[in-house]
Amino acid sequence: MIISRTPYRISFGGGGTDLPAFYREECGAVLSATIDRHIYVNIHPRFDTNYRIAYSKTEIVTRVQDMQHELVREALRLTEVDEPLEITTIGDVPAGTGMGSSSSLTVGLLVALYGYQGRMVSSERLASEACRIEIDVLKKPIGRQDQYAAAYGGLNLIRFHDDSNVVVEPVVCRPETLAELEAHLLVLYTNTSRKADTILKQQQDATSKHTSTLRQMREIAEAMRNTLSGSSSIREFSDLLAQGWRLKASLGCGITNGHIDEMYTAALGCGAWSGKLLGAGGGGFLLLLAPPECHQAIWERLKRPTRLPVQFTRRGGHTIFLG
Repeated sequence: MIISRTPYRISFGGGGTDLPAFYREECGAVLSATIDRHIYVNIHPRFDTNYRIAYSKTEIVTRVQDMQHELVREALRLTEVDEPLEITTIGDVPAGTGMGSSSSLTVGLLVALYGYQGRMVSSERLASEACRIEIDVLKKPIGRQDQYAAAYGGLNLIRFHDDSNVVVEPVVCRPETLAELEAHLLVLYTNTSRKADTILKQQQDATSKHTSTLRQMREIAEAMRNTLSGSSSIREFSDLLAQGWRLKASLGCGITNGHIDEMYTAALGCGAWSGKLLGAGGGGFLLLLAPPECHQAIWERLKRPTRLPVQFTRRGGHTIFLG
């Protein structure tokens, strides 16, 4: 049996510039960090001559091509594992909440399947093959930030080039800076989940109309990295976060709605400095930056939504059990 653990991520700035409609014209950049919330993939050889896949539902099939779970199906095909298996996936947060869960799962499947074969592969290979599965094979209208965040782990500025080359640049900063940033984070559930594909497809189609805005979003992501690496304050980082959210919300495409805007405005009224919706938009988790002493008042004002305490984690997808 083998178990892999792969982190989810939170994105601070630049989301949307990792879509091919933008980075094929000019470089994109996203600032993101993996957190101590994970997806687990458990693989075990099966006595019966079939596959059993357990997630939100259970499938038992005799052929890989008959699997409804498309990520499991394509990961098996890519790694060329061809024997009866039991595959179980368990996530710390629900899908469709803006933390890159699908890409974390894809990376986690590859880690587990390669580990089952006794193979270790690089973070670059895991990320690029996860992109191949989701973007090239399954034709999902998504970007490349989530796969690279999940495979590499840590706090990174991830650059996307017009030849589809991706460069992961770890953010060098003092431990005290990271601790202060963590202390100011407040992550709250909006009580809605959504499929990102529709929103991202609209963003892709509208990219040519918003090139200037996306360029500014990329520059903000780079400025945020510089803020963390330099001697600037968390308040300056927060100001950039607010600018980035205003720009992203201006893209339309269902990124925000009345409920999310009300939550954000109420949070600002209770002492939050800034915030943004995680992921493509439309629902999921609202990330806020606020002085720690204001967190309780914000939570109460927003009618006590589910709160997700988070800490940064440095490690990407990896095997935690082999036996």
